[in-house]
This record gives sequence, C-alpha cells and structure tokens, in this order.
Amino acid sequence: SQGRYYDYPIKPMNALRNLGFLEAVRCVLSYLWVRVRPPKDQTTLEGYIAANYGWRLYDHFFKTYNEKVWGVPASELSADWGAQRIKGMSLWSAVWEPIRARFFGRRRSKSQQVTSLIEEFQYPKYGPGMMWERCRDLVEAAGTKIVMETRVTGIRHEGGRAVAVVAETDGVRAEYAADEVISTMPSPRLLQAMDPPVPAAVAEAATGLTFRDFLTVALVVPESAGFPDNWIYIHSPDVKVGRIQNFGSWSPYLVKDGRTCLGLEYFVFEGDDIWSSSDEDLVARGTRELEILGLVSAADVEAGYVVRMPKAYPVYDDSYKDNVEVLRRWLDEHAPNVHPVGRNGMHKYNNQDHSMYTAMLTIEN
Repeated sequence: SQGRYYDYPIKPMNALRNLGFLEAVRCVLSYLWVRVRPPKDQTTLEGYIAANYGWRLYDHFFKTYNEKVWGVPASELSADWGAQRIKGMSLWSAVWEPIRARFFGRRRSKSQQVTSLIEEFQYPKYGPGMMWERCRDLVEAAGTKIVMETRVTGIRHEGGRAVAVVAETDGVRAEYAADEVISTMPSPRLLQAMDPPVPAAVAEAATGLTFRDFLTVALVVPESAGFPDNWIYIHSPDVKVGRIQNFGSWSPYLVKDGRTCLGLEYFVFEGDDIWSSSDEDLVARGTRELEILGLVSAADVEAGYVVRMPKAYPVYDDSYKDNVEVLRRWLDEHAPNVHPVGRNGMHKYNNQDHSMYTAMLTIEN
C-alpha cells in the first residue's frame, strides 16, 4: 500500500511505522467518524468496509486491491463478500493498539485467532495436487474407475430425479447411469446441462451468475532474487498484478536448486486484453512489473510460463443471491439427487478446505 510493505496478518508496530503516527491517528478519527456518520448504503462492499473500518483504512487496504480482484468498483459488489471473507481481520487493532500502548501502556488480553489469518499450516511436499493423486489412488484401489479429460455435456433427468450423466472424450459420447450426481462444475453450466432443458426463468438466472477469471505468470529467477514470504498482495495501481507468490517459500521441493519461481497473479475476465495476450507478452509484462515494484531486476528473469484458469472467483454482485436461490429451488424440486459442491458449484467464495468439506458433508448426507 502506497509503496510500503505491511505484514499480513497485520502486526501493530509494522503498521504504525508504515502509516506514520499522524496517519494512524487520522485512521482512528476516521473510524470514530463512521460510528457517528456511517455510510448510508452498507449493502455494498464499499459501504460495509467503510462502516467497519473507516474511510481511510478502506482507502489504504481495501479499495485498490478489491477492485483489481473484481474488475468493478467496490460500490457495485455485495457486502456479503466482505462479511464472509474479512470479518474479524484486525486492521482496526493494527492502528489502535500501538496508539493505545504508547499513551496508556500495554495490557494483557486473550489471544484472538481468526481462521483466515493463521500463521502456520501444513503444506504438501510437492503442492496440493498430491492430495488429489492420493485420493485417486484410494478410489481406484476401492474398485472405482476414474475418467479424466472428459467433458460433461448433459445430465438427463426424469420423474423428478437425475438418471444419467452424458460425457464426451475426444468426440466419443458415453452415458453413465447415476443414482446421485455430485457436481463441482460452475452452477450455471450445471443447470445449462440439464436434459430436458430448464425453464427460461431458470436459464436466465443461471446466465446472471458471473465469474472472475485468473491467470498466473510464473517467472523463474535466482533463489537470491526471491523473498521470504509465501505471497505479497499488491495494492499499487501502477501495475496490474494483484498478488505474487514465491513457490520456493511454500516448499523447496517445488523449485530447482539455486532457483525459485515467482507466480504473478492477474485477475481478469476471460477474453479481455490481458487474458487474450500471448504468453510471450504476458511474460514480458510480468517481468516489467516486477522491476517497477522494485522486487526483481528484469535481467534476473531466466524463463517464464503462463497458466490460465477460467471461473476462478464467483462474483458477489447485487443479484447473485437471488439467482443462486432460483437454481437451488429448481434442483430441489426437479433433481434433488444432484448436489452442487465447492466454490463453483455453490457459487460461494470458499477456501479450499471449506470446499472439500462441502463434498464430505454431501457424502455423509
């Protein structure tokens, strides 16, 4: 934020040094002001954050980054995202605690743990893909066939239940009889795959659910050019990159000796200028932006790769909740044995562990 790096989770003294004592006081006064004059519209992400943290902290820590992620002003997004994802974040404590300690002395308090801001966690040696490889092995060992690289093109339903899944592999069509269907595909595609088709009003609700897409520019650099953090969130409007991961910090087994890989993450819409750029141009952009940020000299970038990921983030716009409810009601009535799970299936911005848990609970149910 404003050319400075803040620890995350926020650490009080680090925040105070970066903000400066005078600006920290202004943030406190801004917070107190919204207690007296809260934003009129708190149904938007902007209004929700400003009401909870004050306008100055909103400008410092939320506005630019959220608009990078979503591609629209925070005033056009639902407050639901803020209530779900940033509830309990201690930005207020980061500003208030150093001021209180300076003038009133420190006091003991019970530690507060916010589950989204844990300091340590277990990470697979070669990345999260190891979990799915192990899952595949267990499923196949139990006698079940797993079919990869196969596109679901239809879900046949009759008599108030789904009865079969239709899929294609290299143009070859196959039909799989189904007692239950568990789906992680984006919920609009799930409803659009129903055969017979859903009514027009349901199809319209499905089309109304939108997503933010995502691509990573992975740049290979000397290990000495990396940084000790797992990732850095980039608020600066001077560059398009929104977050940078150092994969060598996640696990040394992910990179070659003497090298690390920096993953520059861009939040995009499928088909826009960045998404449609050539890999060569994207590697050049990432290299240039690393240098603008002062992280790595362009001359230190040895190689680059691009990975595109569509439908990465379900968008919480002002109509998403109503649209999700339309799809849910239709499934409950016409195909209750179809179970959407995960981030895309539920159109809910879950973390990976929460998404896996939705599948586990579905199996139990």
